[in-house]
Amino acid sequence: MDTNEEMEFGPDILTLQDEEGVEHEFEVLDTYEEDHNRYIAVIPVEDEEVLADDDGELIVLKVEADGDEEFLMAIEDEDEFNKISGIFMERLEDYYDFTEE
Repeated sequence: MDTNEEMEFGPDILTLQDEEGVEHEFEVLDTYEEDHNRYIAVIPVEDEEVLADDDGELIVLKVEADGDEEFLMAIEDEDEFNKISGIFMERLEDYYDFTEE
């Protein structure tokens, strides 16, 4: 490989299973750590051909540890959710146009 060639990397795709056991794919856009807590921002993958659309619904989840396993959970505390989602929106606004709900 030529040293001047740039390596191409695809998006990070995460497959999550909902309460009914149905799998859904998400593109990981960003991660953030604060006060020993980790958070992840993802968008649903609607079509495998179109991963990072220019608009979409940003989903913010908290990484919870249970022993050696990690789980992604909804952020229950409204103040925590507003703070963390605001941080992600600021960090990602130059790259994506998200709808606010």
